[in-house]
Amino acid sequence: MVCPWRTSDLWLLLILTVFLVAVSSTSCMHGKQTTQNISALPAEVNTSLTVLMDTKAVLCCYPIPLTNVVLITWEIILRDRPTCKISYKEETNKTTGECTKAITWASRPDVNPGLQIHPVALSHDGYYRCQMATPDGNFDRGYHLQVSVCPKVTLSPVKNRTAACKAVAGKPAAQVSWAPIGDCVTEQEHWDNGTVTVWSTCHWPDSNVSAVTCSISHLCGNKSLSQRLLPDPKGTSHEYILYIIFPIVLLVVIGTIWFLICIYRKCKLRKPEATPAVEEDEMQPYASYTEKSNPLYDTTNKAKMSQMLQSEVDGMGLNSL
Repeated sequence: MVCPWRTSDLWLLLILTVFLVAVSSTSCMHGKQTTQNISALPAEVNTSLTVLMDTKAVLCCYPIPLTNVVLITWEIILRDRPTCKISYKEETNKTTGECTKAITWASRPDVNPGLQIHPVALSHDGYYRCQMATPDGNFDRGYHLQVSVCPKVTLSPVKNRTAACKAVAGKPAAQVSWAPIGDCVTEQEHWDNGTVTVWSTCHWPDSNVSAVTCSISHLCGNKSLSQRLLPDPKGTSHEYILYIIFPIVLLVVIGTIWFLICIYRKCKLRKPEATPAVEEDEMQPYASYTEKSNPLYDTTNKAKMSQMLQSEVDGMGLNSL
């Protein structure tokens, strides 16, 4: 049977041990360390180390008392850069070599031979090795340093009950999860500087889901964002037709009817215009011309005149008798 108080004590001891190791690895105070049996130490130790970008990192050498060290050399192999070295010689108490402004000794090499990187950048990915030469032999401690970059997280709604979650330019690649789970597609894009952009697009056909949460897991820490989904496009289309299209159509119909009524009223109230008597006037010159120029018309007129004269003569003769 496990006693709760003993378990808690063990956890406390473990946390304290980790804290002390972290402090010692950061301070690298070799001068205050107790004398160790150097011959029992391994000749070479390699460690993988992940450091957050824009922070300060201190890499320690072997925990050997500096009184036993003759020469200390840091060899730095950066990605896409030539190898550089910085050294300290105990006999002359001088340092030689230089790498970059961000990579320097953590302190005076005769007090603390650790290496300091401040601020840490993506270009500091690489291998760092501290070589310590002693009368008992050489001891190396190496670090495979990896720079971690926190991604920029965004969550945005997309039409048709869809949302997109992005973790931009993270190193290493972030992990994306959703709540509630939907129909999701996740993709990655790798950049030349070693960072990765991850984006996940999810669709929720169930209309009961109104809000969703995107969770990002990364070495920098976890982050969650929530977002309400846009309304169903079917519902919005009905509302669009009801509140926008229908009034416009109604106005067009009313305007057309009113326009037709106005035209009808104008045609009805308009007075009929008198037809100009051009027919008689136009025919008069033709009749006059016919009377003057037509021989048949003249003969007829003469016959009529003869008849009229004969009638008058006969009338006069009868009267005389």
